[in-house]
Amino acid sequence: MEILLQQIINGLVLGSMYALVALGYTMVYGIINLINFAHGEVLMVGALTSWAIITTVQEAMPGIPGWLLLLFALVISSIVAAALNFTIEKVAYRPLRNSPKLAPLITAIGMSILLQTLAMIIFKPNYKPYPTLLPPKPFEIGGAVITSTQIMIWASPRCRSRC
Repeated sequence: MEILLQQIINGLVLGSMYALVALGYTMVYGIINLINFAHGEVLMVGALTSWAIITTVQEAMPGIPGWLLLLFALVISSIVAAALNFTIEKVAYRPLRNSPKLAPLITAIGMSILLQTLAMIIFKPNYKPYPTLLPPKPFEIGGAVITSTQIMIWASPRCRSRC
């Protein structure tokens, strides 16, 4: 029974991550009527921005609480990702609004490749472990375990769809 409960928790967390990605694609397509192949790369830029902020601040001021640092990095990386999306839409997609459907599609693929390449140049294509900022001690529910990170992942799509 414990294994079943653990797998249900794992499935809910993984499904929530898929829901976040699907929600992002749906929102982008609903606004600009274009499948934005650079959507994942914008998320990557946000994640790398938050990683850079967290590692830099942890080295400069090691005593900051993890939740405060995570909140600060979340706000800054969200602003960076929003500014990047705004710039991509103005520079790459808006001029192609009335063009044939293939042109914006090729542009979206090109933006994806461009962002990947720039990220590899700026951040280097090495493995970067994301620092553990929330309490690592898991909660036990009926023999199954769930971490605070998994709880936040699970709650995130629910908040986005209602907030």
